Amino acid sequence: MKPLLIELGTEELPVKALPGLAQAFFDGVVAALEKRGVGFDAADARPLYTPRRLAVLLPAVDAEQPEQRSEVLGPYLNIALDADGKPTRALEGFAAKAGIEWTALERTSDAKGERFVHRAVKPGAQTAALLPEIVAEAIAAMPIPKPMRWGDHDYAFARPVHWLVLLLGSDVVEAQVLGVKSDRMSRGHRFEHDKPVWIGQPQDYIDALRAAHVLVDPVERRARIVAEVEAAARQAGGSARVTEDNLEQVICLTEWPAAVLCSFERAFLAVPQEALIETMEVNQKFFPVLSDGGRLTEHFIGIANIESRDVAEVRKGYERVIRPRFADAKFFFDEDLKQGLVSMGEGLKTVTYQAKLGSVADKVARVAALAEAIAAQVGADPAQARRAATLAKNDLQSRMVNEFPELQGIAGRHYALAAGEPSEVALAIDEAYQPRFAGDDIALSPLGKVLAIAERLDTLAGGFAAGLKPTGNKDPFALRRNALGLARTMIESGFGVSLKALIEQAIAGIGPLPAGKDGATTTADAGELYDFILDRLRGYYADKGVPAAHFNAVAELKPASLYDFDTRIDAIGTFASLPEAEALAAANKRIGNILKKADTAIPAMEDPALFTEPAERALGEAVEAALDDTTAALHQHDYVRVLNRLALVRPQVDAFFDQVMVNAEDPAIRANRLALLKRLADRFGAVAAIGQLST
Repeated sequence: MKPLLIELGTEELPVKALPGLAQAFFDGVVAALEKRGVGFDAADARPLYTPRRLAVLLPAVDAEQPEQRSEVLGPYLNIALDADGKPTRALEGFAAKAGIEWTALERTSDAKGERFVHRAVKPGAQTAALLPEIVAEAIAAMPIPKPMRWGDHDYAFARPVHWLVLLLGSDVVEAQVLGVKSDRMSRGHRFEHDKPVWIGQPQDYIDALRAAHVLVDPVERRARIVAEVEAAARQAGGSARVTEDNLEQVICLTEWPAAVLCSFERAFLAVPQEALIETMEVNQKFFPVLSDGGRLTEHFIGIANIESRDVAEVRKGYERVIRPRFADAKFFFDEDLKQGLVSMGEGLKTVTYQAKLGSVADKVARVAALAEAIAAQVGADPAQARRAATLAKNDLQSRMVNEFPELQGIAGRHYALAAGEPSEVALAIDEAYQPRFAGDDIALSPLGKVLAIAERLDTLAGGFAAGLKPTGNKDPFALRRNALGLARTMIESGFGVSLKALIEQAIAGIGPLPAGKDGATTTADAGELYDFILDRLRGYYADKGVPAAHFNAVAELKPASLYDFDTRIDAIGTFASLPEAEALAAANKRIGNILKKADTAIPAMEDPALFTEPAERALGEAVEAALDDTTAALHQHDYVRVLNRLALVRPQVDAFFDQVMVNAEDPAIRANRLALLKRLADRFGAVAAIGQLST
């Protein structure tokens, strides 16, 4: 086995696409080796990349393929041989194609009879001979949405390609890929080592490039950036804010990162820190420095792609580029404060939310009514809920949000506080947008939770009423995301309110909408919308490790409250771990099938006087006792206690089905037995469709 190095040198690759391209190149090479049966050791191997290169480094690869065995099936004997045992044209053609005499063919048998077969063994190809097509195949499989062309040829790639290193052991493998011939010469840092770098053998690659001021391993670059950023922040007396997204982009922008501590005028700290942080991270890829209390300081850290001999000049450049954007943000903030949050709301009357659903002001009025009603049910202040909802969209008319759309709600919180609104109202204006993205926390304050629910309810009801239901990948009003955010907020808040009732209220608030020129109207279907929201929870619970059968068992009941839904999910998980669970789930499924096929009216109660079998009487007594013991727990939504108690009837259930014929000839006895089973099934069914757990 020999080490393998493949390096594709390019012009600067797209930052956000770089990790994916590197992984795809690595995976493509590995897949191409596996496809050809070439063994390799990929222990600890991973994609290597910088903005100017994609590399695959495998510590050990077989020097050649194993023997290649082939088996080609030929005609059956009744077709291959005539009555005299002579070869037919079919057999002769098969032998000629195989390149041998027909007498040298082997025979095999299958269900249809005996047939000829050609088996061959040939030596495996040298890996070096396969590498050109392996590299080409890996490149062709890479997901490049907008490939570039360069020069006067037809080659296309994410960016123009300038060099190719292809080494197997210490030998250069001759190849030509995308118009570039292979070599052992890589390239160093564009500014600090702008000359070829000799790679003697693959295992020298990382060290050779490090000596040329290129950290080709993204893990090493990450560690260096984090260490330098943290050291610079300590020097400034604070701690760096390092988000994964910002760090990943800086990793993909640099080959030889170096931190530079910078600062800006303290006067800019009067601007909401979220706007300043947004500018630093999103626009400039800088790292803000925070105080011990988590507040933004006047310091930030830039990452240069060079160790400058004059760091002060680099610092000046970073400080100069950020100052105009900060000045704009301060101007917007000051002008917004002069206008005031309340007066901003006047402009919402002229902003269309959706053609059929009216203006943003119309939506605000609907959300305010919903928020007030929800607050009354969950113990929040209805008046504050209405006030917060009334102000929540006003910042859409602010200069700050026009420049920084990501600050919706955040800007509103600052303006509400400046206007003297209660802190609870100001915070709710911000939290109404939570969760803002997948994995984000829900709102923390009760008022924020109320607003988040009301906002999403109106969006969903309006979207369904206006015919904007998602289709395939199209979801212009983000109804799927809104549904999951609504469900998460109701569940994780512990709000036991009825989702079904809230949906009805939201639909009523929107009213009938015009459907077309014929004058007909449309409204959202409450049941359809409930099912849509419930379906968003499939992935939510799957991510938590809840089996699909558990979800289906509860979803079949369609509980009105999603918090109650979650409580039942937890109870099913506890029940499923009991030794009695599988047998009782199967019994429930069996009972369900029996009741579906019942050809007689089933009484509401069984009559113990009609019991004729000991096992029947024993089950009747066990069921009666279990129902008595679980009624209070059921009303208290203590589903774990209900199922744990019902699990104790398993011995009587097993004995009943072993010893009693349910469909007795006597109609009265048959109906009585069905009634007994139905009472047991109904109590299980009051928690979940337990039969769904049966495989």
